[in-house]
Amino acid sequence: MSIISEVKCARCDKIYSGVRSRCPYCTARRIGRGKHSEEADNSKGKMYIGILIMAVLVVGAGVLLFTAEPDEMDTPGAAAHSPPTSSVPNESSNTSEPGTQTVPPPAPPSSSPPEESPTAPPQPEVRTVQIVYGSNNSPRDDITVRVGERVPLRVRIEPLGVTDEIIWSTSNRAIFDVVPTNTEQTAARITGIARGTETLTVTVGGVTATCIIRVRPAG
Repeated sequence: MSIISEVKCARCDKIYSGVRSRCPYCTARRIGRGKHSEEADNSKGKMYIGILIMAVLVVGAGVLLFTAEPDEMDTPGAAAHSPPTSSVPNESSNTSEPGTQTVPPPAPPSSSPPEESPTAPPQPEVRTVQIVYGSNNSPRDDITVRVGERVPLRVRIEPLGVTDEIIWSTSNRAIFDVVPTNTEQTAARITGIARGTETLTVTVGGVTATCIIRVRPAG
């Protein structure tokens, strides 16, 4: 509402400011408050008051609209009326609502067969065992030595790669003795002790080879 009131000219019916003593349109002198000045002031005052009331109502409605939802969620009864949230995942969707815990499906059992521990290759079986003597490595089944003489011998085994224990033995240690000369026991040495004839035996994996040892006097 304007602080300075307006008046209506009694001659030309024009409205002008109340601070003027004459009408600026027809220069007629203002008599008192002027013609119909009270009615104009009242009508405009009512209009301004109505606009102000409507503005207050609009602002109040907007404030209530924006503050209604947070107030309802903060109230204790809001959680009781809200529907429960399921913790089971939805199979038709890969997304879940915030705040829910997704339970992963159990992993399918493995179809791969268990790994087998490596096994050692089979041990080859002994086919033949031979006693060899001399530089030509020829098999021998009869050897003559003298008392005190030392003769080196070896064993030949087929197939190669056999790792069974090799055992050298004599039928009478008083006539001659036999001693292995390497770690693998594939070589041995016989020593004539006294005159006589006895048997030398080599055993490998259940297969044996024999050789007659004839001991003669020295000289």
